[in-house]
Amino acid sequence: MTLAIGVDIGGTKVAAGVVDTGGRIIAKLKRSTPAASPARTEDAIAGVVTELLADHDVAAIGLGAAGFVDAARSRMLFAPNLAWRDEPLKQRVEERIGRAVMVDNDANASAWAEARFGAARGFSDVMLVAVGTGIGAGVIINGEVYRGRWGIAGEPGHFRVVPDGRLCGCGNRGCWEQYCSGNALVAEAREFARRTPEGAIRLLQLGGGMPDGISGPEITRAATEGDPAALRCFQTIGGWLGQGLADLAAILDPACFVIGGGVSEAGDLLLDPARAAFERALTGRGHRPFAEIRAAQLGPDAGLVGAADLARRQGSTLSDDGAVVVAAG
Repeated sequence: MTLAIGVDIGGTKVAAGVVDTGGRIIAKLKRSTPAASPARTEDAIAGVVTELLADHDVAAIGLGAAGFVDAARSRMLFAPNLAWRDEPLKQRVEERIGRAVMVDNDANASAWAEARFGAARGFSDVMLVAVGTGIGAGVIINGEVYRGRWGIAGEPGHFRVVPDGRLCGCGNRGCWEQYCSGNALVAEAREFARRTPEGAIRLLQLGGGMPDGISGPEITRAATEGDPAALRCFQTIGGWLGQGLADLAAILDPACFVIGGGVSEAGDLLLDPARAAFERALTGRGHRPFAEIRAAQLGPDAGLVGAADLARRQGSTLSDDGAVVVAAG
């Protein structure tokens, strides 16, 4: 059995694991990300890899990093939540551990994992949309990760859905993730509580009596209890999600979207309104098949599982069915 190490590097944590050929995690470590310092972040990556190498014989090492990875898959061009700016990540980590590593975007790694071992298993055209703090995505076409000419394909969170709309952290206005993300869900709930406190009693109770105390878990809990205000928030965010997926379907025509990220943990509270909005907005509806919209299965481990498998199976392909997995982060 060939083992590989996968490392998922985000703005708050570095998670690493030893993964077998079936996508199972044999051992796992986690460290906080020193996001303000590229050198310390690379030390943290090297530290978890070195610790795992001490106890396991592995054939490959893959890094899934949150940010723009260049076409050569060696440099971090930009990371919104880390201090990487044209940082030679591959070289820096290899110098520290004395082993070759593969570098890819974390959403690409998650998409690969869901297609190989998770919700999109058996499909060859897959897009992962992760709905978290923002929106991240990975695209697989004909069983291969599609990275684009410059390596930074798969950023649909920053296509603009509202001209001159809400200001986004990317510098533009009206980006999709400003209306469909964990931040958007919380903003929707807090604004409703400020505007109509008598209709948001349960949300305010869970938020300690103040709109600013309302966060994602409280909204999900209230919606699970059947609270109308919380359900309304999910209807709004799910509606934006479905419309965006319809636009992506017009471009990529996938057989299946897989929705990951923290907000997707709400399950059908999010996915049911997304499916309904998708069917209403899809171009040519009534004259074409509807893509499936599925919840991701691998959760927060998808990035490290995918990074490990990509490192081990560079150049591999999936099946011939055709799917797209969507992930936000």
